[in-house]
Amino acid sequence: MAVLEVQGLTHLYGAKTARETAAVQDVDLRIEPGELLGVIGHTGSGKSTLIQHFNALLTPTRGQVLLDGADVNRDKQSRREARFRVGLCFQYPEYQLFEETVYKDISFGPANMQLPKDEIDRRVRTAAAFVGLDESLLEKSPFDLSGGEKRRAAIAGVMAMEPEILVLDEPTAGLDPRGRERILDMILRYRRETGSTVVLVSHSMEDIARVATRALVMNRSRAVMQGTVGEVFARGEELLQMGLDVPASTRIFLELRQRGVPVQTDVYTAAQGVDAFLRLLGKEARA
Repeated sequence: MAVLEVQGLTHLYGAKTARETAAVQDVDLRIEPGELLGVIGHTGSGKSTLIQHFNALLTPTRGQVLLDGADVNRDKQSRREARFRVGLCFQYPEYQLFEETVYKDISFGPANMQLPKDEIDRRVRTAAAFVGLDESLLEKSPFDLSGGEKRRAAIAGVMAMEPEILVLDEPTAGLDPRGRERILDMILRYRRETGSTVVLVSHSMEDIARVATRALVMNRSRAVMQGTVGEVFARGEELLQMGLDVPASTRIFLELRQRGVPVQTDVYTAAQGVDAFLRLLGKEARA
């Protein structure tokens, strides 16, 4: 059974006015327990609007969002539960830090869950360890942290609620290559050690290729592709026609295919590219 299911989801801004705009149209999606789903698309494609329905921050114009088979919008209590069970970390979450200390910022969510103090403390320290923040930073002001530390502290605040589904909206946006790698490694470790389901929203195909198990492509408010990462990137030409980028390895193999080289096109990492070349060379040697 899917842990989260979206059925015929449509969200209109300015409904029944001259400025009515569909941010999301007729989206169907199933998210399975423990998977890491990458959501890809241009700015304005509907990615952020879609994920804000997962924990009932937005109410659909039409359609449903089901968490373990139950509508997240059925009543006030279900919406409250959804916001703890589906942890959503917005883009540039460091701008939402506001408490006197890093500890208080990370503990804000668990405290709202009305947990005992010792459980809140455990969660704060566990989340800080996950994101690589030394305990010596917990009593500092969040505004004294570096940019990368602020980002990780904000993500820790969502992790500390120990959600069943962790949703991250462009978590590597604006970071240098080292910062991006650190965030992606952190996400992989969190999923591996907790078994949580993770949804990663990104416009970076390289990020999705590196960490996701399955991908959803949004274009002009609609879900236009879904499948394993290999299945989606095998349709690289279609992605390029949408104006989306593809991983460098995929682009190379698409170009080789266009030049008549009999290579596969579902290649999206350097390691897969090496394997594909070795198989091709092996076939030629046998021939």
